[in-house]
Amino acid sequence: MLGKPNIKKQVKTLLLALFFPFILHASYILKDDLLKLQVVAKIETIGSELFTTTGISEYLIATNENFKVGKNFITYLEKYQEKLHKPYVVFIFAPQAKITKNINEKGRIGIIPSSLEVKKLYDYDDVRDAVLGVVAIKDKNTPQDKDNIGVIQAYSELAENIASSKNIELKSAIPNDTRYFINVLKVLVYIGSILVLWMFILRPIFMRIKNAKKL
Repeated sequence: MLGKPNIKKQVKTLLLALFFPFILHASYILKDDLLKLQVVAKIETIGSELFTTTGISEYLIATNENFKVGKNFITYLEKYQEKLHKPYVVFIFAPQAKITKNINEKGRIGIIPSSLEVKKLYDYDDVRDAVLGVVAIKDKNTPQDKDNIGVIQAYSELAENIASSKNIELKSAIPNDTRYFINVLKVLVYIGSILVLWMFILRPIFMRIKNAKKL
């Protein structure tokens, strides 16, 4: 009697068949320790469109290496120089890299442009927020899932920044819902600060002035 088919193996085989062409011709991912096949394919699509429309190559390094605190990403990138084609920008995501010696916090990102001209085409904070807005939130998603979502959001955000600076709209880019969520949070924080300022400082002063006029 034949055994039951292994569903997981069949699904993996199907995914490999679907995405193997993208992996075989991958050129924008310099190192990958954690990405799922679907994410790899999407990144290659975005990278290809960005290069076709702007002439700028956006590379990605997604690594689980345990970098020492203070590890210089520019020095680290030197071993990939032969694979880089100017003008370019490299996005580095290292979730296992420690930030400081005293605090056991992990997770570093880096954006390395080939020139100052390329650096002017994007906003570092936008790209950083696209990652942190996903990986830093506590939810039911696994760390691996959040890393994958964070990487693709940040990669897409960086590509959109560069394309937008040249008045180009990328069709393959994905909506950054995290960015709008963060902006909403910022507005709420500002409103909350204004209310606190009014309730505990401005309102008492106003009431004292008002009562003084009645005397």
